[in-house]
Amino acid sequence: MSTNPLPECGVARFLTLLEGPWATLVVRELLHGPHRFTELRAALPRISPHTLTSRLRRFETYGLVTRTAYAEIPPRVEYRLTPLGESLGPVLETMAEWAATVPDPADPASSSPDSGISPAPRTRSDGH
Repeated sequence: MSTNPLPECGVARFLTLLEGPWATLVVRELLHGPHRFTELRAALPRISPHTLTSRLRRFETYGLVTRTAYAEIPPRVEYRLTPLGESLGPVLETMAEWAATVPDPADPASSSPDSGISPAPRTRSDGH
């Protein structure tokens, strides 16, 4: 895998490292401890093997995950978050807390005035 330099902007760097919709979900599963490839596939049933392999390799490249192959018959490979990868735990918790505050447009109860969420005031783009 060819690696390009990471962006200097922290948000852009985060999005580059955790690119794609499955990346954060793979990390979420690995926060529970080491997993084998098949265990990750079972926990994320709609992920393709190609996508899972791609995400795990990317995480290995950037030091978020370690891959350990055990010399057993049949061979066993485990993926584990490194301390850097584990430091994403609070980030994902904060993302989940924030997401829980977003009203669901399909649920009339979540957008009611009693939901505790009010829209941001509108501002004009011309500064007025």
